[in-house]
Amino acid sequence: MAMSNKTKVKVTLSRSVHGQLQSIRASVYGLGLRRIRDSRVVEDTREVRGMINAAKHLLAVEKA
Repeated sequence: MAMSNKTKVKVTLSRSVHGQLQSIRASVYGLGLRRIRDSRVVEDTREVRGMINAAKHLLAVEKA
């Protein structure tokens, strides 16, 4: 099995999704984040970047 050379990013939910549009909530939940200070390491793909950009005002992103 070949190792993946994809870069990864660590995404942390820093603000609440309460009061946000349903599409923004769906992006946050699609990243696997459920509560404030919850973090996930995800691959840096175009799809993931789109979800991050939709909710960038709620998230903290750093290289993993």
